[in-house]
Order: sequence, then C-alpha cells, then structure tokens
Amino acid sequence: MINLSYDLHIHSCLSPCGDDDMTPANIAGMAALKGLDVIAVTDHNSCKNCPAVLHFAEEYGILALPGMEICTSEEVHAVCLFSSLSRAMEFDEYVYERLIPFPNKEEIFGKQQIYNKEDVVCGTVPNLLINSVDISFDGLWDLVRSYGGVMFPAHLDKSANSLISNLGFVPPDSQFTIAEVKDLSKLHELKKRNPYLEECRIISNSDAHYLEDIHEPRLTIEAMEKTREAVVQALLHP
Repeated sequence: MINLSYDLHIHSCLSPCGDDDMTPANIAGMAALKGLDVIAVTDHNSCKNCPAVLHFAEEYGILALPGMEICTSEEVHAVCLFSSLSRAMEFDEYVYERLIPFPNKEEIFGKQQIYNKEDVVCGTVPNLLINSVDISFDGLWDLVRSYGGVMFPAHLDKSANSLISNLGFVPPDSQFTIAEVKDLSKLHELKKRNPYLEECRIISNSDAHYLEDIHEPRLTIEAMEKTREAVVQALLHP
C-alpha cells in the first residue's frame, strides 16, 4: 500500500465559474509544482476537458482521474470519478443529454472553454453547465457505478448545493461510502447530526477555481498502487 497526496475536486476553465488561467496544462503544472500525486478535474456537468488534463498530468508525472461535479435534479452537487477516460466520456454524453437546455451567456456566467492537447481552445459548450440535470441523487450511486466510477457528495459543510443543505439530512438508505468536507473542523458536528457519516471515508478537496487554491500535499489516501483503478477502488472500499 502507498499513501498518495490528492486533490480530487478541481475546476478548469470549462466551468463558467473557473478562472481563465485554469487550463489543463496550468492545472497539471501547478499540481506538480505543489507536489501532489493524484488530481481530478471535475467541471460542472462535464468531462470535456479530461482528455487534455490526463495528457498534461502524464507529462508532469502525476496521476489524473477523469471526473465531473454533477448537479442533480435536487441541485445537490456530487463528484463523480472514473478509472477509464472512455467511460467518463460516455457518462459525459449521458449527463449532457439531461442538462437543462439553457444557452450560456458568457457575458453573465463566464466562458465554457474546451482545450486540446496543445492547451489551446478548440471549442465551447453552448448550454449553461451550472444548471441541474434530470438525474436524481437517489439513483446516482448506481448510475456512476454502472460506468465503473465512484461518486461522493461534495462539500457537505457548505450552505448551498450540498446534500445536507438541500435535503436537510443524509438519507439513511444512501449507498455512498465516501464524502467530502471542505472545512474539517466542522466534521465532528456533521457526524453528530448525521450518523451515516460515521461509516464513511471523509476526504477534503480544494474545489479550486483558481490555480493558487489547488491544495498543498497535506492529505493522503492509501491505495494499492498509483493507478486510476487503484484510487477508485480505494475510494469504493474505505
């Protein structure tokens, strides 16, 4: 077993709220500069920058998982990570078909830029990615597992777009085995109010929208080896 420093919730400039400097090459470069072992770029409802991210991460000698931060029909944010890029892109298509078809207005919401493996803009996403999709949180675990991935509710301690803020509680019949808490000082109170979390692995990610916010290598996850498959398995079986 090895300990891998991680940041598994990072936004690129594909997310309209992501800074323009959050290109795939810049993200991979900053993660390498900070000394991280594993990263995941998880844009809102899209994996379309994952091919470029994985390319540059490999160049910098770090491991990148393809993923997205989905916004469910309840407007709950959840991070979905995959061991296979091809399965992630299939999931991307499935999700985009269920996204509210509301056009993005760059002057209001920001750009939604797709980058190629030269770190050059090669396209944009027309529909606004920060809207919800017609997929419920209740069925999300099984859906993501059917694509060979793992899902965890994002930033449980936030006052908006978290499972607890939007539903008011953690459903006792939930299936997730891992959960994200941004401010770990709030973990004790969260567990006290939501006993389900006692059985979960708790991780903390940056949810970075700016390069400087990507985490330092202060937290680790134990995995069998430094591969996407091993990291997903480690998340599935805490």
